This record gives sequence, structure tokens and C-alpha cells, in this order.
Amino acid sequence: MKSEKVAIYARVSTADKGQDPELQLKDLRAYANARGESGAKDKRPQLDRLLGDARKRRIDGILVWKLDRFGRSLKSLVTTLEELRGLGVQFVSYTENLDFSTSAGRAMANLIGVFAEFERDLIRERVKAGIQNAKSKGKRLGRRPLIDKKLLGTVRDMKGRGISIRGISKELGLSKSLVHKSLQI
Repeated sequence: MKSEKVAIYARVSTADKGQDPELQLKDLRAYANARGESGAKDKRPQLDRLLGDARKRRIDGILVWKLDRFGRSLKSLVTTLEELRGLGVQFVSYTENLDFSTSAGRAMANLIGVFAEFERDLIRERVKAGIQNAKSKGKRLGRRPLIDKKLLGTVRDMKGRGISIRGISKELGLSKSLVHKSLQI
């Protein structure tokens, strides 16, 4: 990654749970400095701002800790990397030792993308099979009912006698929206 202006991008999932981007930033800064490059850094990076800088040609490269710290999904990662390539912005993933400005880096990125998609498909298949298995065993899936069956019967009975939703709500001590939603079940 030979360039003059490099942005360093780091991300943590939840800062309030003790995660600290400094773990990523420390190594990324050292990597950039060892290569004689300066790093534009931000403790709470904003991807939109970073991409805006890339589009405005304010940076020549982006250095990240790991690919999954940059893109939340395979689709967004691939789309963003393609856009950066089109803009001539170099991209390096430090821990995975991937430099997307090289032929080998681009080939590896494609392989990673294929395996990430494969993993996502496997997870989807396992979830689908688990749901099917639970249904076959008679397990109820989804949210709990808004109200129990007995109360639902009372609500329907009252509505059948012509009592308004407001009246049912007031008499049973339920919110109007709960009465309305219950009648739609």
C-alpha cells in the first residue's frame, strides 16, 4: 500500500460493553507508520464520512483491522470494495494481510467472499431446519400471544355484541391498541 494519505478505520460492536477500538487502532497506526504512511484516525469512525472522503479524493487508501470491522454484510463489503477500486483508493486489511491493490489481494478477497456467502447459506439452512424440527415437535414459534385465549374470547364476544373498541378497552382495562390487535388475530 504505497500512498500518501491513508485513512484508518476501526469499529467495535458495542462501546458500552467494554470494547475499545484502541486495540485495533494501535496496530493499524504502527503498520501505517512502519510503511512510512500517515494515518487519518478517528476513535469513533463514521463509514459514510470515510467514503465521502474517498469520493472527494481526500484519501488514497484505507487501512482496516479486519474485513468484518469494515463491512457489516458481505454484500455491503463487496459493493464498497468495488467502489473504492473504481475510485483508485487502495484497501488493506491488516490482520488478514490482504492488500486489495495487488492481484493476489483481489483474488483472496474473492475467495473470502465466496466462503463468507457459503457460511451465510449454511447458517440459513441450519436455522430453517431447526424451525422445521421445532414445528414438527409441536413447539409454538414466534411471539407470545398478546392476550390469553380466555380474554381473547371475551374481547371477541364483546365486539360481537356491538361494543366499541374504546368500550372494551375501558371495561377490561386494556389499551385500545391491544384490543384492536387482538381482534385482528
